[in-house]
Amino acid sequence: MGKILMKGNEALAEGALIAGCQGFFGYPITPSSEIAEYMARKFPQLGGIFLQAESELAAINMVYGAAATGARVMTASSGPGISLKQEGISFIAEAELPCLIVNISRGGPGLGGIQPAQSDYFQATRGGGHGDYRLIVLAPSSVQEMMDYAIEGFDLADRYRIPVMLMAEGTLGQMMEPIYVREPVKPAIEKPWATTGCAGRSPNIINTLHLSPEVLEHRNQHLQRKYDQLQANESRAETFMTDDADLILVAFGLMSRVVKKAVIEARKQGIKVGLIRPITLWPFPDAIIKEAAEKAQMFLSVEISMGQMIEDIRLAVDGAVPVDFYGRIGIIPNPEEIYSEIIRIAEREGF
Repeated sequence: MGKILMKGNEALAEGALIAGCQGFFGYPITPSSEIAEYMARKFPQLGGIFLQAESELAAINMVYGAAATGARVMTASSGPGISLKQEGISFIAEAELPCLIVNISRGGPGLGGIQPAQSDYFQATRGGGHGDYRLIVLAPSSVQEMMDYAIEGFDLADRYRIPVMLMAEGTLGQMMEPIYVREPVKPAIEKPWATTGCAGRSPNIINTLHLSPEVLEHRNQHLQRKYDQLQANESRAETFMTDDADLILVAFGLMSRVVKKAVIEARKQGIKVGLIRPITLWPFPDAIIKEAAEKAQMFLSVEISMGQMIEDIRLAVDGAVPVDFYGRIGIIPNPEEIYSEIIRIAEREGF
């Protein structure tokens, strides 16, 4: 199939269908609503289940129940809606139920606005609900990746029995780009743990309540071993012109595309600057950042927020070099703005 023009939210939804998604449970909120609308149009033709719940709380618990049967299911929302889902997400994480959770971010806090933002970074990467848990968090930077990462998100969720969050800016959800639509895939992972009836076997029980402290500790240790495995095997990032860079900019999602153009312009002026784009916000690509810090003299975190990812960069760098910050909220800095910041730092630091 050749290229077709699609909106980011719709490409994500189509990617979920390609991956074999069988159910969508959600409650509409801009700028994510097109995902629900797309599923509502498509599922009647495909035999899937679309249900607009009465609230975000209801929606996430429907995801819990459907995921427990082994079906590939998902929900989508924005920051305030994700906040309402946090208790259910924590339950799903403890129960080790694979699913896809989509956050098409808006600015905050509070209801905020539907302008572009990346200020849900802490919410996504710190385990926004209660208890010691993590999600895999993928950050697409293009409409093509909205589709591709939805497919990859379901695969990772099944492989590790973990909820996967796909987090994108509202602008990326709304913008249109030509993309290649992939062929449908058939999920291949067996799910012997699923609650599909117990004819011929003992019952499967999915439970998140552990009254015995020994059992509770054992469960948490088991989950932590899985998170350690994820950190070792699944952290991903794109590097661009970092081999000889004095200054390395770190940006994710749509912001990374703006930064890349500024890096190219700065290179034309002889400034040794590069870009690292985290693809997994968790597990964060600490090793890639740490390795780059052995040669670079400085890092700059560029975010559509008041500064959240900068903390993870500083933890990865571990004091080896300074880490600065540049950000806006609700406004995407243009390449000229980032280029000017690069020039300012280069003149100040003597690069």
